[in-house]
Amino acid sequence: MPIKLNRHVNLLVLLMTLAAAGCSQNAKDALTVNELTPDVEQQNNAYVDHYYHNYEALNKGEINKTAAEHKDTVWARLISLYSLPKIENERIDREIDWYLNHPNTLSTIQKRAEPYLHLILDEIEAKHIPGELALLPVVESAFVPNANSRVDASGLWQFMPATGRMFGLQQNSWYDGRRDVYASTKAATTYLKQLSNSFDGDWLLALASYNWGKGNVKKSIERNEDRNMPTDYWSLRMPNETANYVPRLLAIAQIFSHADEYKVNLHHIPNKPYFEVVNLDSQLNLSKAAEMADMSLHDFLKLNPAFNKSKTAPEGSGPRRLLIPVAKAESFKENLAQLPFEQWISEGFNEDEDESTAIYDTKPAVVSHKEKTEPVKIIAKVVAKQSIKALLTAKKSDKTDKKSVSVALNSKSEAKNKSDKTSAHIVATVKTSVNNKELSDKNKASAKDSKVKAPVTVAAVSKNTPHNKKSKNAG
Repeated sequence: MPIKLNRHVNLLVLLMTLAAAGCSQNAKDALTVNELTPDVEQQNNAYVDHYYHNYEALNKGEINKTAAEHKDTVWARLISLYSLPKIENERIDREIDWYLNHPNTLSTIQKRAEPYLHLILDEIEAKHIPGELALLPVVESAFVPNANSRVDASGLWQFMPATGRMFGLQQNSWYDGRRDVYASTKAATTYLKQLSNSFDGDWLLALASYNWGKGNVKKSIERNEDRNMPTDYWSLRMPNETANYVPRLLAIAQIFSHADEYKVNLHHIPNKPYFEVVNLDSQLNLSKAAEMADMSLHDFLKLNPAFNKSKTAPEGSGPRRLLIPVAKAESFKENLAQLPFEQWISEGFNEDEDESTAIYDTKPAVVSHKEKTEPVKIIAKVVAKQSIKALLTAKKSDKTDKKSVSVALNSKSEAKNKSDKTSAHIVATVKTSVNNKELSDKNKASAKDSKVKAPVTVAAVSKNTPHNKKSKNAG
């Protein structure tokens, strides 16, 4: 009996020893955060967190070839800042296939991104966030700086009005900071880092929150927790847009980092600042500014799309600065110094003109992402005068009005007749709910009263083209 007991004891000790050894081996084999990110600088970044354990580490060796072949370009710099883990998922594969089947889209995106990528990478580095996020405007706005969605998200980073104000982006009749390339980039990177901190460094959840809203993502996590289900991004129940949002970003990032493998031609974009920030002492007419920068107004507004009127904002209504291409900045400043101060605002404009004028027209343009096309408003052509009030009225009435009527005056004097209620709304482009017959009747009545001397011409009614509705509550 004692011999049997001793054998059992010895066997038990042996099993315990083996079990302990097995646990020890498993712990050693498990990759630590530092092992996943061997770069010393990355080890100190706040975004390197526990969620990396769920995925395979990014193999920088795989993407170094592309970086080496594009030395001294924004692409090499962008790729060097990649830090999200490697993720295999069919949703990502679908997005990659779509982009590869639309090579013109990839080319267009690169062309649009050229003026902004260096600035964005500066902010990415300054805030120690993953380089892949520099490509988020591809998903948000296709790098259209004044893109405006049907739910009023605006700019490269598609800030909603309330979220924009939360991050210091002024919005008024003179200026919309959400369209300010410089200010919105700083705000978006700050917001993204805050979202990452809210989810313990999980950048996929942070990105989902940027699109869908932090509260919605947290509720979805709580629902999964109540059901003992995984709470990672791929396991959450969310709208289709958000479900495709992160895969789309990861897909475009992978395509650019493996451009040779996918046979994608990367445009040569030097790793140098595209523009210089020029501070102003006072308001400045934007047409005159474009002339002094030796630029077309159309190109000038691609860098400065935030202004709602024909001149920069007065003090307190927006920043007094302009973005000028580096190659033209010095001559611009010299020309500005020689311009008499009294001509900064009035030059080229009739003093009797209403100050509320826009210097660019907008029209719907299609930005393709996936199966659906997403119309956004972009700068279409420069016009001499156009009422910004009309544009704002049109935008605010998108949700209720189903049709738009283009109305024009036959003479300049009629536009100045403020006593007539009809002529107050007869501007370049205006949204109205009245039908053509009502307009005609009013015009006839006005003619009888000698308030409007010429009949109003009414263009064909055109159907609104709404932007693919964004489901996010913030960002």
